[in-house]
Amino acid sequence: GRLDAIQAGILQVKLRHLPEWTQSRREAAARYRELFTQADSRELAPYEPEWAKAVYHLFVVRVPDREGFMRHLAEAGIGTGIHYPVPLHLQKAYSSLGYQAGDFPVAERTASEIVSLPMFPQLTADQQKRVVAGVMGVLAPAVLTSI
Repeated sequence: GRLDAIQAGILQVKLRHLPEWTQSRREAAARYRELFTQADSRELAPYEPEWAKAVYHLFVVRVPDREGFMRHLAEAGIGTGIHYPVPLHLQKAYSSLGYQAGDFPVAERTASEIVSLPMFPQLTADQQKRVVAGVMGVLAPAVLTSI
């Protein structure tokens, strides 16, 4: 992308905070894991290999009824998002590869089930407790999975 001078100036200031914000996101992800483990007796978090350190730009879970799940959380005043609704092989940028719907059924099913929970550097433990309570209030424990 191309930035204009105003966007570049703002980004230059914001970049100074990136290490702190990344650490805050990692701490928030650890709190989510702990809260979901307490509520559900199993660990829930995006997969993070030992050799990597995720920045947790998003905290994504999979649910079988995404629309109902999101509606329930919205009614409880909890925001959610869908950040990657189209699997890669069906995106316009890759249309020249000739893939069709049905070629990668697992990716297609996953794309229809993913929901991003609130995740930002200033997310507090109390806010996360409210999110987890809202999530567990709509789903049977065995239904919620991580990606």
